[in-house]
Amino acid sequence: MRVIEENYGYYGIGIMQHKRDFNIGTLWRSAYILGASYIFTIGKSYKKQTSDVLKTWSRIPLFHYDTFEEFKKAIPYDCQLIGIELDKRATPLHEFEHPKRAVYLLGAEDNGLPPMALDSCQHLVQLPGNYSLNVAVTGSIVLNDRVVKMPSKLPTR
Repeated sequence: MRVIEENYGYYGIGIMQHKRDFNIGTLWRSAYILGASYIFTIGKSYKKQTSDVLKTWSRIPLFHYDTFEEFKKAIPYDCQLIGIELDKRATPLHEFEHPKRAVYLLGAEDNGLPPMALDSCQHLVQLPGNYSLNVAVTGSIVLNDRVVKMPSKLPTR
């Protein structure tokens, strides 16, 4: 059982309209190791991946939403939606202060997040560079940044 310190908060991370299934398994593995409370997909269901050697879906909840609207209605109370995207409105990751309760949303590597998703986010965050990184790498970097900046330690298993 995961024990979460009071100051750490909780978070979920997911991908909207992913293109390459193998990237999801890698992100889920990182999410579990770095303390995610849950994972999710929007628009395209998850299929078991060999890159998820921990079988994350069997350790923390995996949710699937058919549409962004369905997802938006299911965001936990008082959680902030954080879009990870190359966007002129985005805060550089090194300057970003992670909220205690957060939902991190990544888009497909080729098209990113659609405008309606971007407009629904309370925060937009971007990594350095002018090109999109692999979605699993991007998500893992953001989650590592959260762990480094949060005042409490990772949950224990």
